[in-house]
Amino acid sequence: MAAAPVVDRWSWFPALALGVSLFKCLFINAYHSTDFEVHRNWLAITHSLPVSRWYYENTSEWTLDYPPLFAWFEFGLSHVGQHFDRNMLVVENLNYASTSTVLFQRLSVIVTDLLFIFSVKECCRCVKDKKGSLNILEQPSFILTVLLLWNFGLLIVDHIHFQYNGFLFGFLLLSVAKHFQSKHLQGALLFSILLNLKHIYLYVSPAYGIYLLRSYCFTQNNKDGSVKWKSLSVLRLLALGSIVVFVCVLSFSPFIAMGQLPQILSRLFPFKRGLCHAYWAPNIWALYNLLDKSLAVLGARLKLLEEAKLPRASMTGGLVQEFEHSVLPSISPSITFICTLLAILPAVASLWRRPCGAWGFLRCLVLCALGSFMFGWHVHEKAILIPILPLSLLAVQSREDASIFLVLATTGHYSLFPLLFTPAELPIKAVLMLIFTIYSFTSLRKLHSGQASLLHPLEVVYLLGLVAMAVICEIIFPLSPWQHRLPFLPLLATSVYCSVGTCYSFLRMYAILVREREKPKQL
Repeated sequence: MAAAPVVDRWSWFPALALGVSLFKCLFINAYHSTDFEVHRNWLAITHSLPVSRWYYENTSEWTLDYPPLFAWFEFGLSHVGQHFDRNMLVVENLNYASTSTVLFQRLSVIVTDLLFIFSVKECCRCVKDKKGSLNILEQPSFILTVLLLWNFGLLIVDHIHFQYNGFLFGFLLLSVAKHFQSKHLQGALLFSILLNLKHIYLYVSPAYGIYLLRSYCFTQNNKDGSVKWKSLSVLRLLALGSIVVFVCVLSFSPFIAMGQLPQILSRLFPFKRGLCHAYWAPNIWALYNLLDKSLAVLGARLKLLEEAKLPRASMTGGLVQEFEHSVLPSISPSITFICTLLAILPAVASLWRRPCGAWGFLRCLVLCALGSFMFGWHVHEKAILIPILPLSLLAVQSREDASIFLVLATTGHYSLFPLLFTPAELPIKAVLMLIFTIYSFTSLRKLHSGQASLLHPLEVVYLLGLVAMAVICEIIFPLSPWQHRLPFLPLLATSVYCSVGTCYSFLRMYAILVREREKPKQL
């Protein structure tokens, strides 16, 4: 009697990955932001100029301000791009966007996303599927694949707005997967490369540092699943240190040899850009700015402050600049650093005191990313994706994490709406987010609780408020006379409303952490 054929449990993955890749091609001719010109200019700089001029070139206002490995990444892309249109590689051709240039840059994002696709599959191998379930659509691995590959934020930020976040998240998620597989040196190598591609991932470096020290250099796993301290393994510490040093030397040594390290650091950390980005990220400083503005207006009406001395529209002008708060103390970079450190310290301290494996590391990583987003200096709104994507892994394993994911992802994704401000993209972003949100709610609810809601009634009310916010900001406000008087009011309203959801999610993540310390083996 012939044996039954063995069915590959991942047979559906290539079709899903191919589907999302083909779907991205539909956006090739869509609107693209100034980030498209940023990366075109970086292609031109790295291709046309000697290495010694890369971090000094300023013909365009969009100067090279990513770490050296990303500059070499652009250098490699430029040698492919020259076969599409050599004019895109001329530094003086500002705002150049020929049909061939658009095609090449769009395809470069789609092709480099192959690393992201591979990393998603590796992460999905780390989650536990249901035993005995024949419906693959209800398995955590399938749901996680959809939540990551079809993530609304990545789709619009990378393939409409234009960036290479998928490529970078590929390194992050693959690094996380390696730690789940106890391949810690490979995970450290991948994260070191990531840091030298884009330094914003310093947000999560404390989680990596503490986890590797505690769980790789100091901790020994016992047969019963518990962990215990052991003496420091000098060899392991040296191995980790060697990896970090090797990658940094590979990245920075040519520029250090030319005496350009101060110039690179000034590009990487431009503290003169001000507390908030032109479009406020939905974090604690959006609430702080609103409170300061409200107190200033109230003070002027009560004759407690001189209205003439108040900065006019300083926080709603959409400009990247430094400004002094009118009533509340002004915030400096050092204050944001201290606030960020205090925000993530409980998470990393908990990971150090009582490690609970890779899942504990992942929770700490999400808290570090979210804490840095909440309190960091000049945070970009797109950085909300850094906590959202790793949280997807927790969401398919834990009911309460799924609840937080629904609040944070829905709020964070809606906060990206103003990035696509042209009328043609309104139906695209609305439909894409609606589809992703509906799938997230239905799939996670069925996975964790059947017909029961994952959200509290007040959470539902808050999220429904996003619908009202969208109607007001996207439809009603553009037709009102306020559009000319206060054109950036929708940005302010969106940032402030969404900041409530991100703050709430941050606090709930910490509430789970406290409970998990009492039951370290559960997730």
